[in-house]
Amino acid sequence: MKFHVITLFPESFDSYLNESIIGRAIKEKRISVAFYDPRKYAPKELKKKWPDGNVTVYADGRPFGGGPGMVLRAEPYVMAIENALKVIAKRPKAKAKIIFFSPGGVMFDTEYAKTAVTKFTDIIFVCGRYEGIDARIKKVFKMEDVSIGNYVLTGGELPAMVCIDCMARQVSGVLGNFDSREEERVSSHDVYTRPEVLIHKGKKHKVPEVLLSGNPKLINAWKRREVIK
Repeated sequence: MKFHVITLFPESFDSYLNESIIGRAIKEKRISVAFYDPRKYAPKELKKKWPDGNVTVYADGRPFGGGPGMVLRAEPYVMAIENALKVIAKRPKAKAKIIFFSPGGVMFDTEYAKTAVTKFTDIIFVCGRYEGIDARIKKVFKMEDVSIGNYVLTGGELPAMVCIDCMARQVSGVLGNFDSREEERVSSHDVYTRPEVLIHKGKKHKVPEVLLSGNPKLINAWKRREVIK
């Protein structure tokens, strides 16, 4: 599975993608994550070179009709997405889906992740910032608005991380034991490990006796009952 992230802040992903299960999956090449900074693909008219050699990219502008904040310009994002699509097109059997993060989009969940991993080889995440991206970008590309919850975030980077994590779990080999996915368990979400008795401030907290019984039938029945409750 290959993920392509369109973002002004690719470095914000570093610590998360380099650690734990996701980091190992990348090293083992079970998944890959590529970044496309829209500022690098901005047309010349949006760039200004200063006498000291530094270059400023004007990737945003004031909204038509007034209002607070700044709106990200469509041109740099269009060019960044086109670049990602060109990379994907080099693989004949590749099939891509473009996801645009929006509070009013389709709600992301595990079933969405499973479907995406099954139907597509590449996912492009478009991460907005500030007041959002010029809406005309949606007229250039076929993309789906997706939300990870009923709240507003400062950018699409966190939603992209959430989606990458959830989708990566659906890729065979990413988890040591594919059946260890919590979403596949028809059982209690409560789990226990040693010690059998946890003592805190003089009070004893014991592991349920049934889990120590060694009887799979009773244990499974207990887990199912916990889910029903």
